[in-house]
Amino acid sequence: MRLREALKTGLNTLVENRVPSPQLAAELLLMHVVGCDRGYLYAHPEVELPGPAANRYFLLIAERSTGKPTQYITGHQEFWGLDLEVTPDVLIPRPETEHVVEAVLDLARRNGLGREAPLRMVDVGTGSGCIALSLAAEFPRATLWATDISRPALAVASRNAARLGMAGRVTFVESDLLTCFLAARASEPAGCGETLPNAVIPSPSPCHSERSEESLHFAQGELREESRPASQDLRDSSSSAAPRNDELDSLSRNRLAFDGNFPGTFDFVVSNPPYVGAKELDSVQREVREFEPQVAWGGAGRGDEIYRRLIPQALAVLKPGGWLIVEIGYNMGDAVPAVFGDGWTDVEVRPDLAGIPRVVVARKGWVLGAGCLGLGL
Repeated sequence: MRLREALKTGLNTLVENRVPSPQLAAELLLMHVVGCDRGYLYAHPEVELPGPAANRYFLLIAERSTGKPTQYITGHQEFWGLDLEVTPDVLIPRPETEHVVEAVLDLARRNGLGREAPLRMVDVGTGSGCIALSLAAEFPRATLWATDISRPALAVASRNAARLGMAGRVTFVESDLLTCFLAARASEPAGCGETLPNAVIPSPSPCHSERSEESLHFAQGELREESRPASQDLRDSSSSAAPRNDELDSLSRNRLAFDGNFPGTFDFVVSNPPYVGAKELDSVQREVREFEPQVAWGGAGRGDEIYRRLIPQALAVLKPGGWLIVEIGYNMGDAVPAVFGDGWTDVEVRPDLAGIPRVVVARKGWVLGAGCLGLGL
């Protein structure tokens, strides 16, 4: 069977099964089997596809016809020019999320900060590591952390860092949002030091200052309950209560556990949190609803609850003049900005290329309730 015939047969099967973007899926799966790029498929349509390869291709087509995303079948997804490993343990990176990276670049540029700026950044809910690793590629002198409540997701992100030659650039931390950076009591640092097979965590770690580069350790936030099911993780990450003033004060007073520093250490906090609300479940694509980890995309409450927890935590760990940049849902252009209160300035909603609200950026004031005087580097 020739490449042209295989592609046509695969495409027809996907169309019959009403698979979204069938042409793209058929091409990507054939490229995966052949080990070529799209240009080769169309430049050499008469090349014979060996029997075993053809059989494998049609098995993958059948798998895609069940609704399983192409990226989980091939194990790869491109993001910001990086070839990332993806598994069912992580949300598949979307092109829209690149707007978060673009916002960091834009804000850094506006403040006269180039690629060599020694910025400190943290990516909350890193998943595959797509945002953190993109920022590491753009800012070679930046110090980066990335948190996630899912240990399997952190393993994927760590492998991506190693594959891309960035194993020493990002510290991956198991944590519910930013709680790992905020000790419950000033005298007690967050717990850490468990071994995570296959994870590549740079030395020094944010908790222990003396570790070899070869050690396979990762930091663990003390507030995580090891036995909690994923559904409980989701509920805990979606508290409906708005941040109280005493919560803001408490967070701003708490000691930053890592590095022995105090809150006010990061220039940028970035996140693509789970923001799909319960009322939107019926509109969620089958591929997302049945195959992608729900803890990574939401499905509970109104969808904006996660921001009500993240925003006061970010206020605590940002430097005066630092920025919080979050991705939002298409219908959250009013709800999320309304969560920002005292201590924030320059709150702005930025649209994606289709004009849909996609990213909210906000700056921490120099003093709570005051305007911002600079990045505080």
